[in-house]
Amino acid sequence: MKDLSWLLSRGYSERSSLKLVGDRYRLRDRQRLGVRRSACSRQSASRRQAHLLGEAGMRGNTLHIDGFNLLITVESALSNGFILEGVDDCLRDMASIHGSYRRVMETEGAIRLTGQALQLLEADKAVWYLDRPVSNSGRLREALLDHAAREGWHWEVELPDNPDSRLKKVQGPVASSDSVVLDHVEQWFNMARFIIFRFTPQALILPLGHLAKTEFPI
Repeated sequence: MKDLSWLLSRGYSERSSLKLVGDRYRLRDRQRLGVRRSACSRQSASRRQAHLLGEAGMRGNTLHIDGFNLLITVESALSNGFILEGVDDCLRDMASIHGSYRRVMETEGAIRLTGQALQLLEADKAVWYLDRPVSNSGRLREALLDHAAREGWHWEVELPDNPDSRLKKVQGPVASSDSVVLDHVEQWFNMARFIIFRFTPQALILPLGHLAKTEFPI
């Protein structure tokens, strides 16, 4: 972890750096994925920390949510899947949708916990962004709006072809752990971390970022 973060901080490409680190430690593919999702450069970590919005800043605010990114992470926590704590303090799962999304037993719980978290933060509104090309995104949109209607939550759900591009340009805080998004937004809120630490004490969190920080202070 610290080796990959060190290389990224010195401008080496992620692909070549990950290969070098993975080969050196003889990491398997899934281990390489975990390291890649948890590491980041010192510059990225510092920028993300500088643009992070605290809990008090969410009061009366609108949160723009990277929908699949957030829900799949919370679903993984609820199903006792491993959650990675990165150098930037974001929590990330090990799942990948690969162009399709399937609702699971934990989906309803993940939606409900997100709503409870927004209420606890006293947020005024949430705008969800789901990838239109991902299968079942339309059905998930209906599920989100149904929950919002029943609970009286002020939610909107959009289906852009490229949510990352939209999220990088929105005015207001963004909820995402996607590095591409975090390195561009003006404000972000660590929503997955807030939900998981507040509501899922049983979550299996691997503090990989902490291991890097011991020799890689941010």
